[in-house]
Amino acid sequence: MPTVLVPLAQGCEELEAVTVIDLLRRAGIDVVTAGLDSAPVKASRGVTLIPDTTLDTLMERDFDMMVLPGGLPGADHLNADPRIHTLLKRLVARDKYTAAICAAPKVLADAGLLQGRRATSYPGVLDASGIAGLELRPEPVVSDGRVITSRGPGTAMDFALTLIEKLLGRQEREKVEAGLVRAN
Repeated sequence: MPTVLVPLAQGCEELEAVTVIDLLRRAGIDVVTAGLDSAPVKASRGVTLIPDTTLDTLMERDFDMMVLPGGLPGADHLNADPRIHTLLKRLVARDKYTAAICAAPKVLADAGLLQGRRATSYPGVLDASGIAGLELRPEPVVSDGRVITSRGPGTAMDFALTLIEKLLGRQEREKVEAGLVRAN
């Protein structure tokens, strides 16, 4: 079963974090949430999230994917943490997935992972002129190789379903999506 790390920083966007965690777990994916420290995480709208563990305990563990929730100042806290950049670069070196939504694609950019790629983010977060070869796209979810980005809270469900499809295939995505009773 694939394993996914979702780091949770103070001020993260709870809709994005919880949607990803919930849907991936519905698909049977082993999702581990990690705080940047041992404190409960107060998300951007005041919801308190309790991570499974701390990032320090997972630094040597291998994951199939790392998903960065957005929100501010959550994405800024992720970006300022050198452990996040280390883990992202390790995943890329091992040909694993990296994913980010809303303001968090900025973390991928600052880690040097968006050069020569197609990506999306919350409007205004990424500046293509400062990243060599970056093609900013308006789609809700953009996949370019093993890098997946998404626009914001309103695209969180499509983002999570795309992550399921990447890890487990189209059939598992459709199975999870059917259980959600989404309008067509």
